[in-house]
Amino acid sequence: MTGVVAPAEPWELLKGEVKGAAKKYSQDRCAARHVAGGRAVVLAVADGHGSAPHFRSDLGARWAIDEFTACAQEFAAAAVRFDDEAEQHDDHSPWWNSLAELRAEARRLPQLVAHRWYERATLHDCNSPAHGAPRHTTRGPDLTAYGSTLVGAVLTRRLLVCWQLGDGDVVVLDAAGTPYTPLYTGPDLGDETDSLCAPESWNRARCHWQPLTSEGPSGVLLSTDGLSKSFTDHQGFLDFAAGVQGRAHELGMPVVRSRLTEWLSHAAQYSGDDTTLVGAFEAAGSAAPRRNDAPHT
Repeated sequence: MTGVVAPAEPWELLKGEVKGAAKKYSQDRCAARHVAGGRAVVLAVADGHGSAPHFRSDLGARWAIDEFTACAQEFAAAAVRFDDEAEQHDDHSPWWNSLAELRAEARRLPQLVAHRWYERATLHDCNSPAHGAPRHTTRGPDLTAYGSTLVGAVLTRRLLVCWQLGDGDVVVLDAAGTPYTPLYTGPDLGDETDSLCAPESWNRARCHWQPLTSEGPSGVLLSTDGLSKSFTDHQGFLDFAAGVQGRAHELGMPVVRSRLTEWLSHAAQYSGDDTTLVGAFEAAGSAAPRRNDAPHT
């Protein structure tokens, strides 16, 4: 039909990944995509552990991204329906019930993803045993060979939810472009991290739930720990995240996309690790008014 203009997607996406200098191939995997008809964004990064006991972790990282994005896409569709209900709510609407149901879905998502990942890894190990014959622990198959971390997020106009299992980082840029890390727990101690290959791994997942008002975030970045390890301190990493957004405003997102690999490669020289970054930034002119009575929980 002529004369009809499709609505612009409210978030511009960014994705880049580079291999560590000493690595044969990258153990990182990532995703950044518009879902729910362009009204929501799903972001995810996974870091396969890569050490000798985890020699199939590239597969584990790939499956982590596959299963998270599948589950997160369904969650995003529910979140968009909540957006619509909240926009039109009145005293007789089920708005508050929908909010409670959505939070319950957010709490269940890590377990759902872990179960789906576990099934894929178990099937693969049954068909091609990592150690010549399947290994079992008291809690089931030994899936150490496939170990991976996972960091993911769903972003809509009214809601930001992030999940994290293991190392990696979530950086949220507020309306003024100031970065903060809602799931940061302090510097890592050594190379040990939580993993999808651990029994009942979902119990170690952390979640950040942030209803959005008119002062919602201007950007969200997810990265594997190879990026933050490239800086001498946490503030340097935050400055880099803010700088990515600053460059996007100054040069435009197409230029940032074209130069992101160069920036990540430079950073990876210092950590020597695989380095992956995905992000979503509020598109210029896309900001729409949100009700200021969105619940803060």
